[in-house]
Amino acid sequence: MNLKQQQLQAVTRRHFLAQGSTGIGSLALGALLAENNPTAASTPAKHDAELPPYRLPTKAKSVIFLHMAGSPPQQELFDYKPELIKRNMQPCPDSFLKGRGFPFIKGHPKMLGTPYKFKQYGEEGIWMSELLPNFQKVADEITVIKSMHTDQFNHAPAQLFLYTGSPRFGGASMGSWITYGLGSENKNLPGFMVLLSGGSDPSGGKSLWGSGFLPSVYQGVQCRTTGDPILYVSNPKGINRDVRRRSLDALKSLNEFELKQFGNPETLTRINQYELAFRMQMSVPEAVDLASETKETHELYGTTDGAPSFANNCLLARRMVERGVRYIQLFDYGWDMHGTSKGNDLITGVPKKTKDIDRPLYALISDLKQRGLLDETLVVWSGEFGRTSMNEERNGSKFLGRDHHPHCYTIWMAGGGIKKGFSYGQTDELGYFVAENKTSVRDLQSTILHLTGFEARKFKFPYQGLDQRLIGPADEDHLIKDILA
Repeated sequence: MNLKQQQLQAVTRRHFLAQGSTGIGSLALGALLAENNPTAASTPAKHDAELPPYRLPTKAKSVIFLHMAGSPPQQELFDYKPELIKRNMQPCPDSFLKGRGFPFIKGHPKMLGTPYKFKQYGEEGIWMSELLPNFQKVADEITVIKSMHTDQFNHAPAQLFLYTGSPRFGGASMGSWITYGLGSENKNLPGFMVLLSGGSDPSGGKSLWGSGFLPSVYQGVQCRTTGDPILYVSNPKGINRDVRRRSLDALKSLNEFELKQFGNPETLTRINQYELAFRMQMSVPEAVDLASETKETHELYGTTDGAPSFANNCLLARRMVERGVRYIQLFDYGWDMHGTSKGNDLITGVPKKTKDIDRPLYALISDLKQRGLLDETLVVWSGEFGRTSMNEERNGSKFLGRDHHPHCYTIWMAGGGIKKGFSYGQTDELGYFVAENKTSVRDLQSTILHLTGFEARKFKFPYQGLDQRLIGPADEDHLIKDILA
C-alpha cells in the first residue's frame, strides 16, 4: 500500500490550489492582479509609451455622457423634415407599415410633422429647432449624427445595449470599461460617477452603470445633490474619523488574512473600496459643493439651490472633470413622448423638457471650452432610440406624440477628438429610415473607445471562457472616421 499516493488522492482540487507547494493559487492571483489590477482605479494611467496592445494614444481624458432617458423626438430638435411637415396628418405610406410592428401604434396612423420652426446655425449651417435657443450658440462646437439606429425598441433593453453591449443584464457598462482601462487621475474620488435628474431612475436601472464581470471597484458611484452626496459616506452618530480609521485598519487586517487564504481578487477590491470610501469623506463634499461656484457660473447654467436638476448635474459634471474623474454619466428621465397626456405630448411635454436642458447644455460646452477642458473631454448626448414620423394616437388620444422607433435617431458629440460644426448622416425625406451613413450602436461604442484610447476589438476581459468585449463577440463595429478631428 502506497500511503503517499492515498494521501494525494484524498486532497481535493480546492485544497491543492490553496495549499499546493507550488503556490498555484497565489500565482493565479498574481497574474490576475498584474493584468487587471483593481487598484488601477485609484492610480494614474500609464504613459502612452508604455501602453498595452489594446491601447491607443488617448484623445479624450474624460467622458461626459448625457442620456435623455425615454428618448427625445429627433424631429422636434435636430432632424428637420420639410416633406414630413407638408404631409402632416396625411395617411402613412403602406411601405412604412408592411411587415412591421410598433409597441403602441394600432391601425393605419397619420404622418406627423413638427409644429416647431427650424433654422441653420453656425458656420456649417447645422439645423436646430427653435426649442433650443441657447444651445444654438455652440453649433460650431458639435457634430450631429442623424443616422443612428439600433435593433432594440423597448427602453430597458435599448439602454442596456447602448451601455453594456447586450440587451440583457449582466454586462459591464461603458463607464466601467473605460475606467478599467484608463484608471483615475484622482485617488480620492471614484473614476466613474453617475448623476440623475427627472425624478426617476432610467428604465435599465443601476445595471447601466454596473461593472458586470469586471472587478466591482469599476462600477459607477451614484452621486446625489441632496443629503449625503453618496449614501453612507458620512460616519454614523457616535463615530468620529479616528474611530473609523481604527475600525478600517482592523477590517483591513481581516481582509488581508482572507486574501492570503483564498486568493479572491474581489477581496482586494473590497479593501480598496473601504479605503476609497474613507478618503471620499473628505473629497466628495468639496467636489459637490456648488456654493463655491461664482454667481456668474450659476447664472450661466441656471442652477437651482438645493434641488436635484439637470442644470446642477451639468455643473457637477464639469467639477468632476476638473478633479480627474474619468467617466461621468448623466441620466435625465422624462423623455418618453407618446402623447397619451398633456405631460408627454409634443406641445407641452417636449418644450418643458427642452427648457430644462437647453441652457445647461450650452453652459457645459462653453464652460468646458473657456476653461481649456473641452479638447480633452468627450461630451455625448443621446437617447436609446428614436421616435416615429407618425402620430401614435394611442386609444384615440387627441394629444400629439410619437412611438418608439429603432430605425433612426439623432445624437450629438463634442470635444475630445470630434470635428466641430459638422453634420453626419441623413434620414429619408420623411425621417423614417437612414438614407446616408447608417451608424449602429456598435459603431458608436467603438468610436467612443477609440477616442478614449482603446482599440475596441482588442479591448477584452476573460470571463466564463470567453474574451468579453463592449462591442460584443462579432466584429460588427466600424469606426466613424468621418466625425474625427
